[in-house]
Amino acid sequence: MAEQEASSPARLMTWANALTLARLASAPVLAWAIVDERVFLALFLYVAACVSDFADGGLARRLGQSSSLGGLLDHATDATLMVVGLAALSVRGLVPPLLPLLVAVAFLQYVIDSRAAAGRPLRPNPIGRWNGIAYYVLLGTPLIRDAAGVLWPWDTLVRLAGWLLVATTGLSMVQRFRMRPRD
Repeated sequence: MAEQEASSPARLMTWANALTLARLASAPVLAWAIVDERVFLALFLYVAACVSDFADGGLARRLGQSSSLGGLLDHATDATLMVVGLAALSVRGLVPPLLPLLVAVAFLQYVIDSRAAAGRPLRPNPIGRWNGIAYYVLLGTPLIRDAAGVLWPWDTLVRLAGWLLVATTGLSMVQRFRMRPRD
């Protein structure tokens, strides 16, 4: 009975969700650290976010606390972290300002098309899944570079990667729109 209750979509406070919520709470601090060029703090928060993103799903499964709500919270936290982190990089001129906006719109499309509000699991598409990974890589690249005190990859390459992600995010959104359920 306790295991069934733990996996109920209505149960928000689980250990895995607490870890996810801690990641969410770090997002504005990460954005500030990036804009203010607090390179070591920004890198620490980024690494902590990566570790918690990796750990929360496994923790939920191990404790029998997996739920559609937890999955949605995890993805929403990832999207929020990427939107504010990439927006902070755009303030510094390192990624196109269009990218964080597209990430936010693509995530909303993902949630709506998956019918997550009805408790259904999120349905990723292949391009969207790879984009999600690439957003983390793009966000981390200048943070790692700046904390290490190296000059490569150059800002121009980071911006180019950002524009490539603008294109692939748009492509993913078109693909999702064309494949959405029609009922």
